[in-house]
Amino acid sequence: MKHLLEICVDSLESALAAQEGGADRLELCGHLLIGGTTPSLGLVRQVLRQVQIPVNVLIRPRFGDFCFTPSEKETTLWEIEQCRALGAGGVVLGALLPDGSLDTDFLARCIAASGGGRHTLHRAFDVCRDPFEALEQAVELGFDTILTSGQQARAEQGIDLLARLTEQAAGRIAILAGSGVGPDNLARLADAGMRQFHFSAKRSVPGPMEFRREGVPMGLPVADEYRREYTDPDLVRRAKQVLNSLPD
Repeated sequence: MKHLLEICVDSLESALAAQEGGADRLELCGHLLIGGTTPSLGLVRQVLRQVQIPVNVLIRPRFGDFCFTPSEKETTLWEIEQCRALGAGGVVLGALLPDGSLDTDFLARCIAASGGGRHTLHRAFDVCRDPFEALEQAVELGFDTILTSGQQARAEQGIDLLARLTEQAAGRIAILAGSGVGPDNLARLADAGMRQFHFSAKRSVPGPMEFRREGVPMGLPVADEYRREYTDPDLVRRAKQVLNSLPD
C-alpha cells in the first residue's frame, strides 16, 4: 500500500461509513468534539464485531493536557487491557512529564499492557518540548506510528517539520499526518514526503428531536446539542481517490 488513509470515528455509524468510503484503518475514539477520549467498551465491542478493516483504539482518560495523575494512569492501563481482551489490534497512546518530555516509563508500561499489536503515539507529541528527541524515544519504546500535525494547529502549517521528521524516521517509524487534513491538501502533504494521513471526514446532520428546549446546554456552550457529526463516506471516497492518483 503506497498510501494509508486512517479515519478517526466516535460512533458505529461513522465506523461503518468510513469503511464504506474506503478507509484503510480506523482510530476509534469517544467524544471527538473535545479532541477524543477513550471510547466506551460497549462501542469498542460493537465496532470490532462489525467492521473488517483494522481498528486502533484511542486510550485517553480525559480532555486536556497529557500529564496524568496516578489514578488516571491506573485507568489507562486497565482500559488498554480491556481493549486487548476485546480483540483490538492497536492502541493510540501518549503521555508527558511536567517538563514536556515523553513519560517514557509510563508509556513502556502501556505498551507492555497492550500485549503486542500496533502502537501509535498520538498528538501529545505535538505539545512535547523536543520532537526530534521524542521521535527517537518513540522508536525505542516500540511505537510503529506517530500521529502529528508538525507541532502546529494544522498539518499544512507544520509541513516543514513533518518533512524533517519523515527524514529522521528513515522508515523506522511511520509519520501519520493529522489535523486539518482532507482531499484538498493531501497532494501537498504527499509532496513533502507524507505517506499516511488521518482525518475525521465529518459532516453535521440534524438530530431526530422534534421538541427542542433551547438555551439549556448540557455541556460545551459552543456545541449545538441538536446536531450530530458523522463520517461522510463520500468525503472518505474523495480522499481515497486523491491518494490513489498520486505517484509512488
